[in-house]
Amino acid sequence: MPDIKHADAETQNEPSAEKNDVLDTGNIRDIGAELFAEGDQVTPEELEIEGAEVRKILDRRLMPIIYLTYCVQFLDKLSLNYASAYTLIPDLGLEGQRYSWVAAIFNFGYLAFAIPSNLLIQRLPLAKYMGAMLMIWAGLVVAHVGAKNYAGMLVLRFILGMAEAGVSPCMMNFTSMFYRRSEQPLRMAIWLSANGTATMVGALIGFGLGHVHNTSLKSWQLIFLVIGLLNFVTGVIFLSFMPDSPSSAKFLTHRQRIIAVHRVSENMIGVKTKQFKFSQVLELTYDIKVHCILAIGIASGIINGGVSNFASALIKGYGFSGIYATLLQLPTGAIEAVIVPICGLVSTYVRDSRCIVLAVVCLIPFGGLLGIRFTDLSQRWTLVGCTWLQYIIGAPIIVSWNVLSTNVAGHTKRSIANGLWFTLYAGGNVAGANIFFAHESPRYYSALTALLVCYAGIIICAGVAFTAMKMQNIRRDQKMTIEESMGRQDRAVLDGFKDMTDMESKDFRYAL
Repeated sequence: MPDIKHADAETQNEPSAEKNDVLDTGNIRDIGAELFAEGDQVTPEELEIEGAEVRKILDRRLMPIIYLTYCVQFLDKLSLNYASAYTLIPDLGLEGQRYSWVAAIFNFGYLAFAIPSNLLIQRLPLAKYMGAMLMIWAGLVVAHVGAKNYAGMLVLRFILGMAEAGVSPCMMNFTSMFYRRSEQPLRMAIWLSANGTATMVGALIGFGLGHVHNTSLKSWQLIFLVIGLLNFVTGVIFLSFMPDSPSSAKFLTHRQRIIAVHRVSENMIGVKTKQFKFSQVLELTYDIKVHCILAIGIASGIINGGVSNFASALIKGYGFSGIYATLLQLPTGAIEAVIVPICGLVSTYVRDSRCIVLAVVCLIPFGGLLGIRFTDLSQRWTLVGCTWLQYIIGAPIIVSWNVLSTNVAGHTKRSIANGLWFTLYAGGNVAGANIFFAHESPRYYSALTALLVCYAGIIICAGVAFTAMKMQNIRRDQKMTIEESMGRQDRAVLDGFKDMTDMESKDFRYAL
């Protein structure tokens, strides 16, 4: 934290000359700069005490909304999987690879809008943009009820992918704007673990609606209707209560907003700058850690695309009926809801453990894939258990997001990096949804081999990223004198508000 004490009591409430530089319109346009400059009125002791209270307020007010939103949003993405356990495929003529393309086309829409969405996130009020996308998404999910054929489903799923492209990046931005980098892994893991809750809730909804037979709508139509309406209600709640940034959080007093901005200033990335800088885009071309994280993105997408769309098909292939294939996905949610927060806890409280956690957690589903590949089909419960382990993919995804969000400074650079990650992730989902060939059921040998290669790639990329960032930290420390090192954190904070990238600011240190 910068030293914000002043010997002269008469000037204590005036911004320092150095902080006034931050407000120079020729230098920076960070939306939190003015509140940061007012921080001279708060001593480090007050900041520590009041900062803890502000963090508790943020946890109470923001985390439930974020968790609920992500839960319902992921429920939407699972709706096709649950609907396929009933008569969706024969009713709409989606036999064979047609269902694979209906699953994949969502990701083409996502891919097309990933980078534009991240640029809009940089330019527009965050909560309002995301809330609007949630409302559009809700309407599109409900529209699935009226789908009549293969073409109609393709159109709906493509537009749905476009609407969803900004949700996860928005969540990442909310976390980085309101929480310190040391606090982010746990909180990101908590809201991503909502995927596990969504899987359990969705399985129960799918199972329950499968027993409804006295309506004009079929079970798969009821699934889309109920989930779409849940998302609409969530969108209303989000728009009503979620602030765009710490500067606009109405549930905080002015002093608490100052504290909130000062808390996250130590992230060395500022709060948010709307200015686009092409030089920061060029920097991405030679940033090896970003290349590694992007490779993890496409590998994670392939795994997720296969698992999320074909879990029902796998379980049905072991000899379970459609309705029980849905119900048997309940434990997958419980596994994800437990494992993902554990990874967040370890990443939070064990120093320099993010990349290590990212690599180690991949070994669990890797073992599960080997089990599916080599276990005899007569051991169907063992095969089901190995399939459940594939839902741990949420853990490496969230840790890679955290590595990206905490180690890429410069708002344009981070926006483009996020956009590229989600573009490649969407491309991976397209590939993942099309590596399960119907004639290979129930083993799907080609798909299992591809997923094994992806997990191995994630482990290697995590190791390379760790090594690259560790060596850079060591080089920067070695080049710095003792006198320079004493003021490093202060300079790094100001560099963040000046929108300097992690490679431009030699005072920036990477969180491993």
